Amino acid sequence: MELSLAGLIGAMIGTLLGAINYAMIVSFVVRVLRANDQSQTAAERDALETRISVGRRAILAADIVICAGVGYWFGKTMAGG
Repeated sequence: MELSLAGLIGAMIGTLLGAINYAMIVSFVVRVLRANDQSQTAAERDALETRISVGRRAILAADIVICAGVGYWFGKTMAGG
């Protein structure tokens, strides 16, 4: 399997756009979760923070994989490869 330069450039651009997208999505999701938080004990608040942390990681992983993949495909397609 050969990697095309245009595809790698597209993947880098896609990753950059994915990072920007991540920042926007995570800030919105965290704000909504904290606004709707009805925790009454410290344990419940800790559980919420743990879920938020796991959610951030999941969003980051999905965002990078999807955006880098689409960027690679787009770069390779536009270069005629």
